[in-house]
Amino acid sequence: MTVITNIDDLKRLYRRRAPKMFYDYCESGSWTEQTFRENVSDFDAIRLRQRVAVDMSNRTTKTQMIGQDVAMPVALAPVGMTGMQSADGEIKAARAAEKFGVPFTLSTMSICSIEDVAEHTTAPFWFQLYVMRDEDYLSRLIQRTKDAGCSALVITLDLQIMGQRHKDIRNGLSAPPKPTVRNLVNLSTKWRWGMGMLGTKRRSFGNVVGHVKGISDPSKLMSWTNDQFDPALDWSKIEKIKEMWGGPLILKGVMEAEDAVMAAKVGADAIIVSNHGGRQLDGALSSIRALDPILQAVGDRIEVHLDSGIRSGQDVLKAMAMGAKGTYIGRAFVYGLGAMGEAGVTRALEVIHKELDTSMAFCGHRDINQVDRDILRIPRDFSGDWA
Repeated sequence: MTVITNIDDLKRLYRRRAPKMFYDYCESGSWTEQTFRENVSDFDAIRLRQRVAVDMSNRTTKTQMIGQDVAMPVALAPVGMTGMQSADGEIKAARAAEKFGVPFTLSTMSICSIEDVAEHTTAPFWFQLYVMRDEDYLSRLIQRTKDAGCSALVITLDLQIMGQRHKDIRNGLSAPPKPTVRNLVNLSTKWRWGMGMLGTKRRSFGNVVGHVKGISDPSKLMSWTNDQFDPALDWSKIEKIKEMWGGPLILKGVMEAEDAVMAAKVGADAIIVSNHGGRQLDGALSSIRALDPILQAVGDRIEVHLDSGIRSGQDVLKAMAMGAKGTYIGRAFVYGLGAMGEAGVTRALEVIHKELDTSMAFCGHRDINQVDRDILRIPRDFSGDWA
């Protein structure tokens, strides 16, 4: 039995067990990958203040995200093609999140469909929407989200066009995998993954194939998808989608104060400070550096969450102490999923929870809702003195 003490342990096991193209899909950013790297490394610049001789008993990490009770301020972020990391991956991740008591967010570009996840879970999950040009498909997708009982809609704002990820191009990334010699050789060494995929019927994009006219098989899917992300998405379209949806709305991909103010103006319930895990605009600030100016701009007018770079419970604690009301993990749970399936996602959540709980206690707090900037040592120029 492999001993898992931190998220990096899961990552190492994941790398051994997952096909290279899907490991690279998860563990990569766009262009030079500067933003991808700094999302993680910039957390290291923030230090914690240790307190002693304080009562550390009866601790709690329970809180709320958009009015929903959560066991800790962590949600599973939307990740495309999760069902290619492990067979039926979205179902496995959603089950683990439900049992742990945190939200799961299903991607539009998931392998398991909305209906698949709803059928195999009992707790409402969140659905992440990519805004497509095909308005008929878009309206039907939102209706399917309602029919499945999803409790929040997450609109991703930063993927109107695709950032270039060199590894994906070199690997010929697709779902199902392209049968190149290189891919077949690599897949032949991943017997655990292969046995799982042989045992499932879910091997393509379940929210698209069979739901779009003329798209009945994967061969026609990629060209349709690449042409469908709506480059004309603007605030007026977001308002229309909000009205169409009629429920709690979260806007993902906000990195500047001006956009955060606009998100509050159109009536979103929360924003996610996120640079898409460093997979879109390379050279952008890390999410943790972008957080403070956004908090100062919107105050309490809208709930502010943070995504990109979270790899530990200490990262969660630092974001919450700075003023975020919730955080998201993407790669951290995918490492667990690819390494050990549902049990790996559960282990990732357990690791992060223990680190969060213990670090909070060392900083002199018993309730995650009470932590503030007093527990942090933040460099004076952390958010940048930019010209």
